[in-house]
Amino acid sequence: MRLAVFASGNGSNFEALVHSVHEGVIDGKIALLVSDQPDAYVLTRAKKLNVPSVAFTPKAFESKAAYEKEVLDHLKEAKVDLIVLAGYMRIVGKTLLQAFPERIINIHPSLLPNYPGRQGILDAFMDKAEQTGVTVHLVDEGVDTGPILAQETVAIEEHDTIDSLERKIHALEHELFPKAIQKVIKELQKEHVK
Repeated sequence: MRLAVFASGNGSNFEALVHSVHEGVIDGKIALLVSDQPDAYVLTRAKKLNVPSVAFTPKAFESKAAYEKEVLDHLKEAKVDLIVLAGYMRIVGKTLLQAFPERIINIHPSLLPNYPGRQGILDAFMDKAEQTGVTVHLVDEGVDTGPILAQETVAIEEHDTIDSLERKIHALEHELFPKAIQKVIKELQKEHVK
């Protein structure tokens, strides 16, 4: 199973996924990293980890569809089977959704449907919630609304700061995401055998 990871920022989840592949947790290959931020640190990580990467400036395209068509060309060239969003801060449009139906997975740092959107960790923290967590879900046309594949809880303790909560969430993400991806790969392989 050939995976493309989409990321916009630092790329700690991307790096954790690469290690999960090397450790055999994920039965697949990360064939491509796609970033919508040409100066994102995740591109440096990809280079160090010998993962091919492409970066785009979406505003340079006349439309979202034109941007996604360009991305799609690279995905086809890399023979990608599954897209994994790991801190990709862009809503996926119809072009990619139609090309990869139920084959785009996202990780979100909250217990969806609570705290969707860009700042799930901060929203839960500011709301003084007793708990938050991590959700892995299929991507649909909404914002963090697709079917949930896996979910785990993190307690927000009195002594937690936003930084300590972020560290707890990221540690859980690095553990939960590879397992959820492997589960999807197994399901897809079963379907392929039928």
